Amino acid sequence: MNRHLVLLSIAQGLFLTNNVTFIAINGLVGLSLAPQSWMATLPVMGYVVGGALSTGLVAKSQQRFGRKGSFQLGLWVALLSAAMGAWAVLTQSFVLLISATVVAGYYSANGQLYRFAAAELCPPDYREKAVSLVMAGGLIGAIIGPNLAIQTKDLLGMPFAGAYVALMVVALLSMTLMSFIQFPPAPAAKVGDTGGRPMGQIMRQPVFIVAAMAAALGYGVMNLLMAATPLAMQVCGFQFKDTAWVLEWHVIGMFAPGFVTGHLIKRFGVLPIMGAGVVLNLACIAIALSGVDLHQFLLALFMLGVGWNFLFTGSTTLSMQAYTSEEKNRAQATINFCVFATMAFTSFASGALVTTQGWTWLNWGSLVPVLITGAGLLWLARKKASAA
Repeated sequence: MNRHLVLLSIAQGLFLTNNVTFIAINGLVGLSLAPQSWMATLPVMGYVVGGALSTGLVAKSQQRFGRKGSFQLGLWVALLSAAMGAWAVLTQSFVLLISATVVAGYYSANGQLYRFAAAELCPPDYREKAVSLVMAGGLIGAIIGPNLAIQTKDLLGMPFAGAYVALMVVALLSMTLMSFIQFPPAPAAKVGDTGGRPMGQIMRQPVFIVAAMAAALGYGVMNLLMAATPLAMQVCGFQFKDTAWVLEWHVIGMFAPGFVTGHLIKRFGVLPIMGAGVVLNLACIAIALSGVDLHQFLLALFMLGVGWNFLFTGSTTLSMQAYTSEEKNRAQATINFCVFATMAFTSFASGALVTTQGWTWLNWGSLVPVLITGAGLLWLARKKASAA
């Protein structure tokens, strides 16, 4: 750990504060403003669609302004989108709420690169631990996010308007922290440098295919179940404070393992840890199918969070085997696009399925991407064994 890595971990926590608060409130605000109940998670979908549409823009801003300049630009967008969200609630505008979340997607696409930037703040031998430790900073979001939503829910007289205003303060705090982080300069461009291999060649590598697939499907399953949880719990008669408590433990599960995931990858290898993430996702679904009591929601979402951590940290580490420093912006943007595109689909599907088919069928449906991820890991393990 060094000072810059610590500050980036805190920035990651504030980024997750934004994400968790958005997940906790956007579906409920959407449900209160939407013309039809199945449209409730469209604001959540807007968040990830905005992220998917922004991956190319973020890659270009990273190349032009460097890590620090691009990250600060993303924080200005976070400030703007939170202000739009507050105004949408105050004016009861569903269209403006969706617009705010689409704009916020640019910040989300920026923040998704914090984990890659962590590997550049330490020697190469420690990059697994650096990625894992920065992701552990998400614990800040786990604690602050749900409590921020609870404490500011009625601050401005309209449900959740105060939460969006609080996120403006979070963005300003993140800007201050980011100003103290010094990232290493990008390698100087050489005469005749083509920027590395064509993207198609990079994407055809088995290691890239599995890394991108695991990141996208792991995030997709997590988003499918997490985005639907506030709606499912409301249907089951739970209060918002119960939902916030479940989400808090879910996000603790997502990021608390970050203190050890890097060590586990170093010791056992990246593919076994990702395989453990698949097993934990299966455990989550089994618990969710067993009933709808508070402790079942809590334990299922906690398992989901830990499984996501193993898969996402592992896929980030695995992807670094597929590209060079000259190729990183394009390769990382491609992986993030796969993640956001999958999240966009699952955000819409979660609202549509949970309001029309119910919590049980939503969980049965999530088995498909989990099993596909497991099959991809086995395929890569066999290819590596054959090559050895």
